[in-house]
Amino acid sequence: MSQARKIFLIATAGCALLALGATGGWWWARQPVPMAAKTEPASPQPGQGEGKVLYWYDPMVPQQHFDKPGKSPFMDMALVPKYADASGEAAGVKIDPAVAQNLGVRLAKVARIPLSFQAQASGIVGFNERDVAVVQNRSAGFVERVWPLAPGDVVRAGQPLVAFLVPEWAAAQYELLAIRRSGDAGLLAAARERLRLLGMPERMIAAVEKSGVVQSRYTVTAPIGGVIQSLDVRAGMTLAAGQTLARINGLSSVWLEAAVPQALADRVDTGSRVTAIVAGEAIPIEGRVASIVPVLQDATRTLRVRIELPNRNGQLRPGMSAQLSLQGKPKGTALAVPTEAVIRTGRRALVMLADAQGRYTPVEVSLGEEVGDQTVITAGLDEGQQVVASGQFLIDSEASLSGIAARPLEPASIHASPPMHEADATIKGVAPGEVTLAHGPFKTLSMPGMTMTFPLGKPDLVQGFKVGDKVRVGVRQTDDGLVVERIERAGGGQ
Repeated sequence: MSQARKIFLIATAGCALLALGATGGWWWARQPVPMAAKTEPASPQPGQGEGKVLYWYDPMVPQQHFDKPGKSPFMDMALVPKYADASGEAAGVKIDPAVAQNLGVRLAKVARIPLSFQAQASGIVGFNERDVAVVQNRSAGFVERVWPLAPGDVVRAGQPLVAFLVPEWAAAQYELLAIRRSGDAGLLAAARERLRLLGMPERMIAAVEKSGVVQSRYTVTAPIGGVIQSLDVRAGMTLAAGQTLARINGLSSVWLEAAVPQALADRVDTGSRVTAIVAGEAIPIEGRVASIVPVLQDATRTLRVRIELPNRNGQLRPGMSAQLSLQGKPKGTALAVPTEAVIRTGRRALVMLADAQGRYTPVEVSLGEEVGDQTVITAGLDEGQQVVASGQFLIDSEASLSGIAARPLEPASIHASPPMHEADATIKGVAPGEVTLAHGPFKTLSMPGMTMTFPLGKPDLVQGFKVGDKVRVGVRQTDDGLVVERIERAGGGQ
């Protein structure tokens, strides 16, 4: 067979196969397709599912709801129905108790707690200016001896300081002894009074009467134990009556001075309890607010608070620094949950509400102030309800994938002012309508410290401030992000 004939036969066979395939495809296409093979968007059938269909959603975009079945506009997949529970409300996430235990889910009760103000501050230990003894010379005389002491030395009560020779005591004592021998009671009383007026101590007068020996030398001792602040006497000096010899500051208690911002001054009162931790000391020390200086510091806009701390072992020394926790006046009670139970998204706050059937539902809440490790809930929860305190982020993710929307706040609560979030900061730049801050962490936002620029709620908030100032700032979350609504100098600044 020639080569050309072979090529012709192969081409003819190929055309025949193509024609046969086309005819078979046309015939197959004309046949009816079984119903079971058709693909339609998922839709609930009567009697199926957990209840009435509330809406349809795409599991990849669960926040978007649709009122009828069909294909997702986001993904190439059918929409999934969301059913209601038996009560007609959206069902929560159902988790088996054994699975919840393996996930480390821990519940906490919504409870009412006392609203006691608590602030953290720093202070400097100083002398208690109410525990001071001023030592004076009661009679004119000559200094015969000064014990080897100097300012800064610690003395005990009764320790000798200065020895005096008082010549004018001698004649009065001889007169006292002569009258005593005469037995005239009236003159004896007058002689004793004369010695008292000359500055002779009562115990020395009694010793002279008992022994009959004249005493012209007198040793001045420390009336209290403490630190010598001044010692203005030397051996050989001649001193007049009433001249100051020494000043001694007691150490049985000390003052811890701290600065409280003007905005919080009305929450602190004399007698408020304080817990202080002094640098180098691991054991906290309990004290009380002794007084509040009524003059406001112009530079810092703060009030000075004096806290009295016991110094039983002498471990507190003036000049030490300390961190203190100040307990202010209580303001009643409020509902609260553990702070760790709150999920903050930046735009709103959520908690996972647990019911007795093992279902978990996200609920939007309005937050108040933090009291220790608790956060006040001003709206969204009732006393006695259970919320998830550990493992809530896993449950919240599952709720989002299941298309479960958080229960919104009541209309009256939606328009409430968002909470204020506070942090310490340093001003890095000031411009019209904005300020650049190197701030510490905003704990209530779970936001770490960083340097960023914030818009100002009011343009005059930064009036009087400059770059480098240490400040305390308060920000609120708005539709435009975080906005600075309060700025004041840091409590410990000068």
